[in-house]
Amino acid sequence: MSRADRIALVLSLLTILVTYFVTERYFEGIPHIEDEIAYVWQARAIASGHLTVDTPPQSDSFLVPFVVDHDGQRFGKYPLGWPIVLAIGIRLGIRALVNPLLAGLGVWLTYRIGKKVFGDVVAIIAAMLTLTSPFFLINSGTLLSHNLGLVLCSAFTLAWIDGFSNSKHSRRIFPTIVAGISLGVLVLTRPFTAVAIAIPFAIHGIYLLIRADWQTRRHVIAVGSIALILGSFTFFWQYAVTGDALRNPYTLWWSYDKVGFGPGYGLTETGHNLQLARINTRFSLRAGYSDLFGWGRFSWIFLPIGVLAALVRRNWRGILIAAIFPSLVICYMAYWVGAWVFGPRYYFEGLFSLTLISAAGIAWLAGWPIQPIEIWSPLHGWKRFRPLVVSAVVLILVIGNLVFYVPTRLSNMHGLYGMQKADLKPFFTEQAQELTPALIVVHPRQWTEYGVLLDLQSPLLDSPFIFIFSRNPTADDALRAEFPERAFYHYYPQEPYVFYKSPKP
Repeated sequence: MSRADRIALVLSLLTILVTYFVTERYFEGIPHIEDEIAYVWQARAIASGHLTVDTPPQSDSFLVPFVVDHDGQRFGKYPLGWPIVLAIGIRLGIRALVNPLLAGLGVWLTYRIGKKVFGDVVAIIAAMLTLTSPFFLINSGTLLSHNLGLVLCSAFTLAWIDGFSNSKHSRRIFPTIVAGISLGVLVLTRPFTAVAIAIPFAIHGIYLLIRADWQTRRHVIAVGSIALILGSFTFFWQYAVTGDALRNPYTLWWSYDKVGFGPGYGLTETGHNLQLARINTRFSLRAGYSDLFGWGRFSWIFLPIGVLAALVRRNWRGILIAAIFPSLVICYMAYWVGAWVFGPRYYFEGLFSLTLISAAGIAWLAGWPIQPIEIWSPLHGWKRFRPLVVSAVVLILVIGNLVFYVPTRLSNMHGLYGMQKADLKPFFTEQAQELTPALIVVHPRQWTEYGVLLDLQSPLLDSPFIFIFSRNPTADDALRAEFPERAFYHYYPQEPYVFYKSPKP
């Protein structure tokens, strides 16, 4: 293991510690947005051995966002990749540690790609930029699928580059298998992201099919075949839960939740269009200006320089990596909604593309090597100050981010939408435990006061507490008869620790 490898390993381990701190300190290890609640529900169902569960009586009273009731069965709308991984964490009792572990692996893979494409210097800089990125830290603290997507995307990229940079066909077998599996599992995790990620590599693959030898063509076809076989399990899952292999469960929650343009796509009567796509994309990119590195609009300053460096040095692998992020941006123009609370998270899987190209720009400006075979060249005259000036600028930017931007941005994540772990404490008191098993009618002022309590509820409705969203007295009382073995109480989140046997007037 080289010195650079050891530094990267330390950075990866540090990433796990830092992101776990973010998870526990700011996000408290609980879901805050609807997507997270649905993922946790799916993961718990899978951990208990169920792909679907029976629809509960009066299903509207047992509302779980993005969890669908269809033909008497209840299931999450999301593909199975991330819920299965999260279910493993739940079974092992390390749910809050899953994304931090993936974050550490993501930093390591970013380093490995950088080392193979640009050399040790760029690889270490990219790893450090990733670790200090507010965008990375925020999403690594959530219970969303993006960190798994980042790992799969970077693993696919590394395997592809490793497989098709090696002239010895015997050494391509393992990278070919890894590339195909990584892309296939990415399809099972974030299908549209997988399509966007695959486009630059598909173009390169077509070039290889036309220009390369037969052995290379076989490996290209093998990657695509493995990915297609694994990705096709999406259709088996859709058939299992909806009865129709081509029916996306997303549309069972919102019929307009589809990728594309025209009527039926998106919220407007005329449907999604290029004008709305431009607005969404511009908004998402603006939301990502500061979150990328915490440098405000200067977060993007080294990207064009890195692209130029790859072009000047004719580094096709670097150009391939640079194409990943634009491919994501362009493809997601076809989706009717953007994302900004956690930054432009639909682009998160392309983060390593930004950190590596930015790192290449920094190294090129400083006069450092930006290719694996390049050696350190002594600088003379005024050029001797280049590394000092560039290092000082980058150091000031990074320190400014860590001192000012990151603490403020993460502080805004604590208690997001008013949901805190403290909201669950009333149900862990000795008084509350004596009431179990209990059916709790929740009377929230806003939906999130009910949503936060779902973290205590099993998808099978066999947990000590199960919660119903109060709709009206008649509906609430009717459910009491459905669960005769449970005590029946009313709960008002604005009055924690108090359980009423009858609703308040």
